[in-house]
Amino acid sequence: MAANQSEHGTISPLLLKQEGRGMSVPVWNPAIEFMEREALERVQFANLRQTVAWALKTPFYRRRLAEVGLTHPEDLSSLRELRNLPYTTKDDLRAAYPDGLLAVEVEQAVRLHTSSGTTGMPTVIYHTRRDLDCWTELMARCIVAAGATARDVFQNMTNYGMFTGGLGLHYGAERVGMLVIPASSGNTSRQIQLMRNFQTTVVHATPSYLLHLHTALVGEGVTVDQLKLRKAFIGAEPHSEETRRKIETLFGIQAYNSYGLSEMNGPGVAFECVHQTGLHLWEDAFILEIIDPQTLQPLPEGQTGEIVMTTLQRQATPLLRYRTRDLSHLVSGHCPCGRSHRRLARLKGRSDDMLIVNGVNVFPSQIEDVLMKTPEVGTNYLIQLEKRGSLDRLVIKTEIYAKLFTGDPRTLDDLRERISEALRSVILVKPTVELHEPGSLPVSEGKAKRVVDLRPAF
Repeated sequence: MAANQSEHGTISPLLLKQEGRGMSVPVWNPAIEFMEREALERVQFANLRQTVAWALKTPFYRRRLAEVGLTHPEDLSSLRELRNLPYTTKDDLRAAYPDGLLAVEVEQAVRLHTSSGTTGMPTVIYHTRRDLDCWTELMARCIVAAGATARDVFQNMTNYGMFTGGLGLHYGAERVGMLVIPASSGNTSRQIQLMRNFQTTVVHATPSYLLHLHTALVGEGVTVDQLKLRKAFIGAEPHSEETRRKIETLFGIQAYNSYGLSEMNGPGVAFECVHQTGLHLWEDAFILEIIDPQTLQPLPEGQTGEIVMTTLQRQATPLLRYRTRDLSHLVSGHCPCGRSHRRLARLKGRSDDMLIVNGVNVFPSQIEDVLMKTPEVGTNYLIQLEKRGSLDRLVIKTEIYAKLFTGDPRTLDDLRERISEALRSVILVKPTVELHEPGSLPVSEGKAKRVVDLRPAF
């Protein structure tokens, strides 16, 4: 029986008093979330052996693990030996499409999710009923850690279907006991109507869509004071800390970062608690490594590198040392909440999302950070790359507030130059800045497409 489960089967979050801190911490499963590190590592090792056993049922991993002399789970004698196992890449998953990494009989699988496949063969992840239950439990932990309760009304503004974010948060919220509104993405006027009619208190959306939602609220003459919103769960696309702060300021709420990827179920890998000091990684379900993406060597705590993930609970599609291409670092020290699971810093970006502009490495998140710090800038922008002769041209198109279009071109010229210089000081490239009226740039109701590269492919 779970630590927060009554004899009648009712599950509810707990408020634990932290000794010596004078505060209560919302928690879903205290036995796991506050487990001593030594005990947690024993759980990890046992789960890793089980994962290897599942993996060895697939032709891919039987072949790959045999190359390093591992033919049986008992060949692993410690957690450290995970470093001796080969990496798994997205190309491996694509090559295995559709069922080359399925570790159970297809009759045992009850759901699958695929990637979009826009850049090639899609990847597919299968789930057994057990897998979905484990995922739901992880999501319940995340939701409660962020301070949501069964008394909240949860409006899910992300896609359902092959996109994992919608279903993941949906089932987790139901398990917590929240009233769930499966609004899905888009149809912003209806989203606002639902929020008002049912007094939504928690939403799940991409950061870009929440910024768009606020613009729509203003357009419809609805103030945030007319809503009951108090929290937002944000993720599914790269965003800066300034974007999170802008969302919190505009709505007068707390916005919590999450980390997940479809290859690791989706959301639920790591999530911020109420203290917002980093994302708690659920280490009974995943092992995370940070490596240098060039040398593939492990990096020390606090140093930014590529995230490598190993599943520890998923039966249908186990993955060992999966290279995510996401860049981040582990946060040192202890969170005030007291949880023993390590924390992941917000994503810096993806190693394959980095832009090279005239030989300079530029991350879109750096550009976003500067824009969101600029008070005159609105909620939407676009990064466009062009070729002028032999040189790259970086164009930043950003919406600004309507009141700034006063008819005095000097006001806009000064703002344009100020943004351009602020960007140059950060990314070391001076871009061309275009100022646009609100609503003039394209808006995505799912993951935002912020970068348009018009340079020739050769």
